[in-house]
Order: sequence, then structure tokens, then C-alpha cells
Amino acid sequence: MTDDILIIKKRGDGCKTFSIRIDEGLAERIDNLAAEAKMSRNEMIGELLEFAVERCKLTDRK
Repeated sequence: MTDDILIIKKRGDGCKTFSIRIDEGLAERIDNLAAEAKMSRNEMIGELLEFAVERCKLTDRK
């Protein structure tokens, strides 16, 4: 029997990994959308974030 070694290298895909805290209800809604679209949660969050950032307009919050 040979010892197999798994070497995982960082992918150079230009993506950044980070964690966030969100409301459980929002997480469930995202999971439901992802399931309906047959996408991973990560893919769905990326699509939603891109959609929001492209349409975001900042205003003076005084």
C-alpha cells in the first residue's frame, strides 16, 4: 500500500475569501434562492453582491 499525499495549492483565480455575519432569516432566503437556481450558496452570494454593488448609489448620510 502506498501513501498518497494530497497537496492543495492556492488557486490564482483572483477571488478573495472572507467571512460575514448575517441574520439567519437572510441566510435561509439566500439558500432557498441558490437551490431554486441550482447554484451553490457562494455563487448566489457573489451574484447578489455584484447586482447590489453595480446599482449602489451613496448619498450623504447626515
